[in-house]
Amino acid sequence: MKTKTWSVVVLFAVAMAWVESAVVFYLRTMIDRIEPYQPNPLPNFGGLAKAELIREAATLVMLFTVGWLAARNWRHRIGYALVAFGVWDIFYYVFLKVLTPWPNSLLDWDILFLIPLPWWGPVLAPVCIAALMILWGTLVTQFEREGHPICSNPKAWSVSLLGAVLALYVFMEDSIRVVAHGEQALRDLLPTRFNWPLFGVALLLLAVPVIDAGRQLCRRRGVSLSDARTI
Repeated sequence: MKTKTWSVVVLFAVAMAWVESAVVFYLRTMIDRIEPYQPNPLPNFGGLAKAELIREAATLVMLFTVGWLAARNWRHRIGYALVAFGVWDIFYYVFLKVLTPWPNSLLDWDILFLIPLPWWGPVLAPVCIAALMILWGTLVTQFEREGHPICSNPKAWSVSLLGAVLALYVFMEDSIRVVAHGEQALRDLLPTRFNWPLFGVALLLLAVPVIDAGRQLCRRRGVSLSDARTI
């Protein structure tokens, strides 16, 4: 039953990724920005900015709603939501490649998000985070036994939260630098350097709950095998 639910959540996320890719394909075609990293990357085209911001927020609501509906306890709800988010994010780029010539590589710059400021980063960066989301969500929803929760270590989550803050800073570092110069400065922004060392630290911190979950599962499996041998 858990595998079936996981598969349905993944199917939903893949389908939603196609919808997202198609919408972005339409928008970027309208403003002649199939490749986002070019002069004037965020033109003020026909008042679409507000609609796009609300669409991004609605996308997050939809992804976390499917997680909520897929399970009965908060850990599994978060787990399924993260699986949906990660699968959606990865397949978004897969389908954009199907629909357009872009991205040319995982190192191509992309505008990742617009709330609260534009996020910039190479495609590889969000894909790495998405993979961690899928791993954690799958471990929790598929391997956690009834009455034996995993991933409940508050220290691991505190470290991961720090990693999330660092990753957000890296994505918005250039936007933070120019935000005082007004909206047009944000629209014209083209970053030239991605802070890979700091992002690497952020990714390691984000991975701590995944590592902790894997460690707990391995330890419990070892205990189970030991009990079986004793019997």
